[in-house]
Amino acid sequence: MKRKLAALSSAALVIVAAGCGGPAGDLFEVTRSGADRNANITLVVSDDGFVTCDGVKKELPPTLLLRARQLARDLSPQAELNLTLPAGPNSVLSYKARMAAGDIAFADTSRPLPASFTRLTAYTSDVAKQVCGKSRS
Repeated sequence: MKRKLAALSSAALVIVAAGCGGPAGDLFEVTRSGADRNANITLVVSDDGFVTCDGVKKELPPTLLLRARQLARDLSPQAELNLTLPAGPNSVLSYKARMAAGDIAFADTSRPLPASFTRLTAYTSDVAKQVCGKSRS
């Protein structure tokens, strides 16, 4: 009986230890750049509900975390191709995103712009303003 209890305790300990561990993985890193000083920002969005804004860790509201998770899924096919779209004329902002699946790069004037890229630009703007306190003029 003691052996069974010891075996069960060991198994439970392994299960609990497997649930703990290292830090949550990053969903993606996005760098937005442009001529406007406030346009330049690097966000590292983590699956644990935090974002690093230019090196400063902040908590993400749940709705922004859910959007980030969906974005990571939506961007994966293009990232697997390491898709880079050339900028069109009069580009103001450029974006580079890095994720486990690969990288993407594009500008606000790149055409055709996949819907997931447009959602990434909106997400970057929302997080920069709402979480990082950085808005463009």
